[in-house]
Amino acid sequence: VQLVESGGGLVQAGGSLRLSCAASGVSFDDYAIGWFRQAPGKEREAVSCVSSHTGVSWYVHSVKGRFTIASDNAKNTVYLQMNSLNPEDTATYSCAAAEMCGAKGGPYGMDYWGKGTPVTVSS
Repeated sequence: VQLVESGGGLVQAGGSLRLSCAASGVSFDDYAIGWFRQAPGKEREAVSCVSSHTGVSWYVHSVKGRFTIASDNAKNTVYLQMNSLNPEDTATYSCAAAEMCGAKGGPYGMDYWGKGTPVTVSS
């Protein structure tokens, strides 16, 4: 099983980035994909998740209306489109294969993790 994130980088406040999570060895029929972020000195937090199997997607409150998660089953890739970025979004973003994406609770039961891609938003 391998999850590989890409698309991170440096962007000015108000800008956009699209992160990709390319998965191999896992089926989107069996796993949801969650995006997480961890800023320096802070705990990791769940940002978003999507389940192709149930059609459920979820966002943490702080990114609702700015981030959009999408799954391309043909490519076994999940994307996180991030718009209107602000410096508080600066973190390393990682994706994980989760047993479930809850409509209210977000992702849980993470079995596999990628290594992450850094996102820096300058003011």
